[in-house]
Amino acid sequence: MIRVMLVDDQRLVRAGFASILGDEEDLEIVAEAGDGAEALELVRSKRPDVVLMDIRMPRMDGLEATERIGRDAKLDGVKVVILTTFDEDDYVYRALRAGASGFLVKDTDPDELVHAIRVVAAGEALISPKVTRRLIAEFAGRVARPEPSSKLGALTERETEVLKLVATGMSNDEIAGALFLSPATAKTHVSRIMSKLTARDRAQLVVTAYEAGLVRPTWTDGQ
Repeated sequence: MIRVMLVDDQRLVRAGFASILGDEEDLEIVAEAGDGAEALELVRSKRPDVVLMDIRMPRMDGLEATERIGRDAKLDGVKVVILTTFDEDDYVYRALRAGASGFLVKDTDPDELVHAIRVVAAGEALISPKVTRRLIAEFAGRVARPEPSSKLGALTERETEVLKLVATGMSNDEIAGALFLSPATAKTHVSRIMSKLTARDRAQLVVTAYEAGLVRPTWTDGQ
């Protein structure tokens, strides 16, 4: 059973998601919150597997709540998925850096919503990798970037190569095909990279690759 928490300041939005997820035998809504502050309290007491988190809310927005969840070692198993729209929230990049596992647009089809929750709960992280990557690339230059982590020096040449491919949105099977590896070997490389970079999931690997300059944002091509 996948335990899900809904965080949105609009009751109708929460009711809509709850109605969709309530029909699935493997999903359970364990809590609902109307702002980030309430969400933090409930996350600590309910320990959901996946949190669907809106960004723009009163008292505490979803970005700050996501950052606090990401910093709390006791909540390491909690996956946060940001709810947004395509024409707003350049905060999403910062949210991914803070530990969010991906994002969904609020008008996502019901089947895609359910699938996304299952994917994130299984640890696969990035939802719609190509869309997420495009969003990161668009906003990467608008957010103050920290100095590249010295941990990158701990990666082998092959691991650096694999990290670049992860950042392009490739799955383990696709990475295996591109580098003529077995899927199991590709998966092992990704796991080792996550361990060395202390990344929660593949979403943070993508962010790290952009910040370190391993991947060039598409909007800078030709410049």
